[in-house]
Amino acid sequence: MPNSKKTMSLDLDGFMNRIKDMEHGEKLDLSSDEDLSIAIMNLISIEEHLFFTANKTGKSSYYDLLYEVREIRKELLKKIIKQYEGEVWCISKHLLASSMRLMEVGTKALTKGDKKEAQDLFKKSYDLYSLFWGLNMGVVDLGSSTKSSKMSDKIDLISEDTPAKSKGSVGVFDKLGAMVKKAIDCCIE
Repeated sequence: MPNSKKTMSLDLDGFMNRIKDMEHGEKLDLSSDEDLSIAIMNLISIEEHLFFTANKTGKSSYYDLLYEVREIRKELLKKIIKQYEGEVWCISKHLLASSMRLMEVGTKALTKGDKKEAQDLFKKSYDLYSLFWGLNMGVVDLGSSTKSSKMSDKIDLISEDTPAKSKGSVGVFDKLGAMVKKAIDCCIE
């Protein structure tokens, strides 16, 4: 992993320049895509609720609704996931679904007064959400290396202003979270 601040800064600058290039070409609007990803999360939840309602009530008409919602979700997911290989499409969908569910469970824990559990669940939810963006923005490239450290090298985007426990203990999810925060912040109108 690169240790010099200059290397990390160049990595971050290169990534941010890529984001700006995509914005100018109108290929990417992260603030809109962030909203769209939340909508997709909710559509996945609706699919799940329609499935369970169909089974609990025995009414197959809920499956028809599930199909219609699924088609909308697939169409919208294509707006965010433009290129993918292998099972990245499904991985992406499940990352969003898991992120949403952990967020909901965290909210319930918060309602019960268990702030520590809620914060842990919220962090895990954001970690999965960040991984979704890392995969779909080309920051996480799992196919180009045989060493797991390569993924960490590629997303070594920690800057001096990034809050961290200590520079040596920052993990992949922390780096992805910092990358997503910077990318989203730079794109908000």
